[in-house]
Amino acid sequence: MQFIQLVISGLAQGCIYGLIALGFVLIYKATETVNFAQGELLMIGAFAGLFASTVLGLPYWLALVAAMIATAIVGFGLERVVLRPILGQSAVSIVMVTIGIGYMSRGLITMLPVVGTDTHTLPVPFRGEVFRVGGLVISAEHIVIIVTTIVLCALLAALFRYTKVGVAMQAMSQNQLAAYYMGIPVKRLSSLVWAIAAAVAAIAGILLAPLTFIHANMGLIGIKAFPAAVIGGFTSLPGAIVGGLIIGVVEQLAGFYLIEGFKDAAPFIVVLAMLVFKPNGLFGERLAKKV
Repeated sequence: MQFIQLVISGLAQGCIYGLIALGFVLIYKATETVNFAQGELLMIGAFAGLFASTVLGLPYWLALVAAMIATAIVGFGLERVVLRPILGQSAVSIVMVTIGIGYMSRGLITMLPVVGTDTHTLPVPFRGEVFRVGGLVISAEHIVIIVTTIVLCALLAALFRYTKVGVAMQAMSQNQLAAYYMGIPVKRLSSLVWAIAAAVAAIAGILLAPLTFIHANMGLIGIKAFPAAVIGGFTSLPGAIVGGLIIGVVEQLAGFYLIEGFKDAAPFIVVLAMLVFKPNGLFGERLAKKV
């Protein structure tokens, strides 16, 4: 029973990792850019939700929507103002820019007088509630995280399968130049992808807030989400969620059954093993280059 309890907790935490990894994959598939500021977008979304809830007085679910919209605008602006002017430069340059965005975001948040380096609590209507199923005790926070992740994944799947915008995004992810010649507005779609990835990060931040509180360094969780994207395959959206679930469960089991210190190291041990035995990830595309 204890093992099942740990697995459920790991699945809830893994959903958070999976949502962040989903942002990594969305941006990479559309623009071939690795956004190492994805965790900081989560942090911005969490603070936006806190502002909407405590200052504007919005209920939890409306605060979630407001945080999504605000963070999507930030992601859209980052692509337009910061990333687009350096497209065509080396991949290292773009990666360094995203890392710099992350550091600047954390610094700017700590400079706000009402925020600083303090931790903040997001008021949620289900805090402290638990559900008992047999001998299991499942917190409402974990249930909300898992259910919200499932609903979000279904909505994204419907977007990419049944809408013209989603189909155009898939075409762009396959070949940007060919999509451009077919009349697809590649630049506008790139901005939209960044906005969607930022909104997903905001959802992850709001879901994570009841578990770890809100603070300037909460975006560092993106470091653990990156292995989730690698494990699932960096070009697979379902793989990002599966990779996140694997990382979450492994982390929980390692933290309980193994000696202290293995909990934080476990995700990276798993990703190293994956790179050795299956470099493309569980669902990644097999790429080959002729020379």
